[in-house]
Amino acid sequence: MKLVLAEIITIGDEILYGQITDTNSQWISAELDKAGIKTIRKVSIGDQKSEILSAIEEAQTRADIILITGGLGPTKDDITKKTFAEYFGVEMFQDKSVLENIEGLFKARGREINELNQQQAFVPKNARVIMNLVGTAPGMWFEQNGKVMVSMPGVPSEMKKMMSEQIIPSLQEKFETPFILHKMIKTIGIGESKLAPMIEHWEDNLPDHIKLAYLPRMGQVRLRLTAFGTDKQKLDIEIGEQIKKVVPIIGKYIYGFDEEEVEHTIGRLLLQKKQTLATAESCTGGLLADKITDIPGCSAYFKGGIVAYSNEVKMSQLGVLEETLKAHGAVSEQTAMEMAKNVREKYNADYGISTTGIAGPDGGVPGKPVGTIYIGYSDQKETFAKLLNLTQDRHININFTYNAILNLLRKKLMEID
Repeated sequence: MKLVLAEIITIGDEILYGQITDTNSQWISAELDKAGIKTIRKVSIGDQKSEILSAIEEAQTRADIILITGGLGPTKDDITKKTFAEYFGVEMFQDKSVLENIEGLFKARGREINELNQQQAFVPKNARVIMNLVGTAPGMWFEQNGKVMVSMPGVPSEMKKMMSEQIIPSLQEKFETPFILHKMIKTIGIGESKLAPMIEHWEDNLPDHIKLAYLPRMGQVRLRLTAFGTDKQKLDIEIGEQIKKVVPIIGKYIYGFDEEEVEHTIGRLLLQKKQTLATAESCTGGLLADKITDIPGCSAYFKGGIVAYSNEVKMSQLGVLEETLKAHGAVSEQTAMEMAKNVREKYNADYGISTTGIAGPDGGVPGKPVGTIYIGYSDQKETFAKLLNLTQDRHININFTYNAILNLLRKKLMEID
């Protein structure tokens, strides 16, 4: 079955200026994916007739469906409807059903309709009107040479209702769409460049209708398998078979699948072992505790945590020795070890983990530049710390540290190297 391809065009100078974030195209592409329609391109353009016309012309050469949001308001800068009329060489006319809908909305809200509002009832003559049930700007459906173009309001609440209740069902009626099935394999503690050679043979032998994508982020690499076909159950079985083949190759790096995050994995393992955890954080500023306690039921395994940013708190709340701090500094193997061991003992937990370092962008000193971070681990048998030499970027350093310490704990809980 041939893939049905879509392109999304968002219109608005405010998007290009960075004054608002385009959340519409992300939501639309996710809904299209569920409907078996593949988004091949997303384009943001300004409120200019030439840009709109050019974008439509180009999209027609690539996509079966062109979905457009924005530029349907009552003011002079909203030119989408007039541009479509020019593109198709048709006149504008006032649609009585749209006008009645607008009048009804205003009456229900106790407001008076004015001339600008009435102008929103004008649409190109060849448009199939898509009624806006929560706002005044109607959507418009056009067809030409087997292609479908749909123009929608840019207001997210209006666009989403229109897409969900009217546009998606109409697209599924017009186009025969395949199933698009995704499965995410989540790995941690290995880079993309090392992971790829390990699974090269497996990847090269994937069926033609199953594609693999590498999605790296902050110490993790997500492997996305995407299958296309007419039989959803068969696709699910086929993807399952491929996962069974790759797990023996990279199993020790896999922490979960699909929506599971590493903190979910940690929680599941601790529950299985009926063991508990405590955290001591400096450079991560409470991120560990925040993520862990975001999981429902975490009270069964998380004892508590301390954010010990200053040396004073490290000593008074965690019992880090003053001699340790004077001799080695707050950012040191010795301090990380004492933090992990002492928080474990303080909360009577089975495991204690810690973070201390120079996240940046300043604070670096000779011998300890920005990005120097130690993660500590302690259980009843051993206590140790590891050095991470990271980047100059604070955000990257904090998030990479978070992934590194939880991966260390994961490996200990799973008893793997």
